[in-house]
Amino acid sequence: MTAPRLEVDLDAIRDNTRVLVDRLAQRGIQVTGVTKAALGSTGLAQALLDGGAAGLGDSRVENLARMRSAEVDAPLTLIRAPMLSQVHEVVRHATTSMNTEGAVLDGLADAAVTQGTTHEIVLMVELGDLREGVGSADVVDLARSVGRRPGLSLVGLGTNLACQCGVVPDQAKMDEMSCLVEQVEAACMVELSVVSGGNSANLEWALTTSDAGRVNDLRLGESILLGTEPLHRRPIDGLRTDAFALVAEIIEVQVKPARPWGELAQTAFGAQAPRLGTGLVRQAIVALGRQDVDPDGLTFPAGVSLLGMSSDHLVVDLGDAAGAVGDDLRFGVDYSALLRAMTSPFVTTVEAGAPAPHPASSPTALEMHH
Repeated sequence: MTAPRLEVDLDAIRDNTRVLVDRLAQRGIQVTGVTKAALGSTGLAQALLDGGAAGLGDSRVENLARMRSAEVDAPLTLIRAPMLSQVHEVVRHATTSMNTEGAVLDGLADAAVTQGTTHEIVLMVELGDLREGVGSADVVDLARSVGRRPGLSLVGLGTNLACQCGVVPDQAKMDEMSCLVEQVEAACMVELSVVSGGNSANLEWALTTSDAGRVNDLRLGESILLGTEPLHRRPIDGLRTDAFALVAEIIEVQVKPARPWGELAQTAFGAQAPRLGTGLVRQAIVALGRQDVDPDGLTFPAGVSLLGMSSDHLVVDLGDAAGAVGDDLRFGVDYSALLRAMTSPFVTTVEAGAPAPHPASSPTALEMHH
């Protein structure tokens, strides 16, 4: 089988989704499954929906278009603020988009009128992480303006924490969110159906709070895909952490000195920690590079350690582990490594455990991308 490849266990994705959907339902919170790390994979999207996700979210309109063209039957939300240059594509492919800018709302309104449809708007609120979001003092005025734009419907508020600066989504932040929802509803005489409190970083709060307030939706990607929570990168009890494995092929095995010799300057990617140790090492080169994956996000096989990585070469110390030219090595991935591997055109994605194909499709046990 071709390498490098990213092996995806869709059953694990489905199981993790179901566990979190069931736990959050007890708090009155639904799950929007986030597909951005998987390039809008229709197999993974269906696994999220089969696990009970109420809808799907992605940060790239191109991924939403891919799911639309595959007739994925679910509400689709653009979870990054739309580019003004893409408003027509956003309205065409997304049920809902998350917004902060009046100029973009104008563009979406024009696109919706042109296409003869109504586009749903969630306004994003800044609660301290300093990424996207309108200030809390300005959210009511922006919400009022949505109602004055034809073709748009204000359906909710959202926020995002822990991504840019690591601000924790705690009870105080979520209480503030609930208060803003009530202010908008009173000012605009609407009932907001979507209160998107955040992402996988919200799980610790959501699963322990005694009062979720008005928060009724979380956008979950990392927790479902990897079974870990982003605040401390710890495994979540009851979730599977084996949904993804990156497999790459060994192209050289040589016994070499542990340290380089000669005058040293910068490497291809700048300064690098010096190689330590003495004597000789059993060094292997794997056909995998920074163009394909984030080396800091890899979990190495037992007994194998990282020596270095360039654009196209991953250099490891095999130690006493088995390994010969042509053999595969299997690596675990964190979210950063997963995102880059999925994006690389040189990494094939193989999905196992895919749901039954649409009747019009030819039956297959594996779905391949790239």
